[in-house]
Amino acid sequence: MDASQVQMIRQVPLFAGLKDDQLDCIRWGEVIEVPAGATLIEENAPAEFFFLNLEGEIRISRRYDNQDVLLGVNKPGMFMGEIPLLLEAPWHAIVRVSKPARLFRLAREGFWRMLATCPCITKEILRTAADRLRNLEGYSHQRQKLVSLGTMAAGLAHELNNPAAAARRAAAQLQQTIAAAQAQVRQLARILKPAEWEDLLTAEHDAARRLEQAPLLDSMTRSDREEALVRWFDLHDISEGWKLASSFVSACLDTDWLAALTAKLAPPCHVPALNWLDARLNLLLLLKLVDQSTGRVAELVKAVKSYTYMDQSPMQEIDVHEGIESTLTMLGYKLKNVELVRAFDRSAPRIMAYGSELNQVWTNLIDNAVDAADGSGKICVGTFVEDNQLVVEIMDNGRGIPAEIQSRIFEPFFTTKGVGSGTGLGLIICNRIIADRHGGEIEFESKPGETRFKVRLPLTRGAAANNRP
Repeated sequence: MDASQVQMIRQVPLFAGLKDDQLDCIRWGEVIEVPAGATLIEENAPAEFFFLNLEGEIRISRRYDNQDVLLGVNKPGMFMGEIPLLLEAPWHAIVRVSKPARLFRLAREGFWRMLATCPCITKEILRTAADRLRNLEGYSHQRQKLVSLGTMAAGLAHELNNPAAAARRAAAQLQQTIAAAQAQVRQLARILKPAEWEDLLTAEHDAARRLEQAPLLDSMTRSDREEALVRWFDLHDISEGWKLASSFVSACLDTDWLAALTAKLAPPCHVPALNWLDARLNLLLLLKLVDQSTGRVAELVKAVKSYTYMDQSPMQEIDVHEGIESTLTMLGYKLKNVELVRAFDRSAPRIMAYGSELNQVWTNLIDNAVDAADGSGKICVGTFVEDNQLVVEIMDNGRGIPAEIQSRIFEPFFTTKGVGSGTGLGLIICNRIIADRHGGEIEFESKPGETRFKVRLPLTRGAAANNRP
């Protein structure tokens, strides 16, 4: 490197405090020029160089879920690459040159020698690295919250769709059924005698009671009973009896019951009376479906409020089981093909905690377990009390965490997921929430076919712990 280049680099704030006998740290590097549009660093590339921007503009971005997110713009006088070198981790960003750039580049060995011999530079690099890590973690924390929110929204939309659609279909069918029932009433009013009306109304009350108390039938039993009714309708010249069989079986009405009813009515009344009874039972079935559907919607809304602790103070006495159940409801669409086992100690005491933050932890750990089990394995969520701690254990029977990387899963930016699929900060954020916010700890053990995460939360906490930021 010639003298003019050394002088140019000394004018940059990072090197402005260098003494003449410390200039070797500049001479260990080189000045390079990179054209606009070039990719300087690929994501997941090894950490090999420290860069100082002398001229031009560089954009640093990261790919999240098939979308490039801009993390920062590096302009003249700014440096980069210190975090991967300090952490001995690969680059977790894509570095592209947006305007023709001239860079001072220092290889790994030169970087460490510079830190060892130039205290003023070391101080500035470490301070900047700490600020960047803090800012990036803050950004990633917010992004993780958005990911949790997106997961919750996707699950909620999926779970709401079925009951909402069912309620809408039932409402449409109610209009048709009411019209059919009214038509049957007009016909019966012309042909039924008062005593027959009493018998029919008594039968309708009994059928409604039976419908309310009817057990669930398996498909084979239901099919056999419907066939038996259809045969009875055919023998007694009841036209289109197959249309009546479903509602009558739902109310557990058999051929003996029908025979007893029709024996009290004149033959011309049999068809309109049974059609009216069918319409009445269908009305009750549709109303029950609307009630179940709207009840499911209300249950989901309640789960959302519980999950977010809406309208409640951040720190409060909570039952962790309520938060876990709310989380499982939010993740229900991901758990449809998973064998979910609950092993809760319901006698465990309530604890003082930040409920919404704990739910973020449960979301992350359960979502990771679903991924590890490939969406179709077995997941066990349990709680118990041990050593004056409330323990939440989440186990999956997935592929496990390889032994060679288990020591790194709480490192910044380390992820076992594919490129662009994970931030590498989910478990760190979980650990911060548990350790810093709640005075607890997260531990795990893993082998092929079984991974267990245990979240330990103290049953009692001091005032100092409660006031941690």
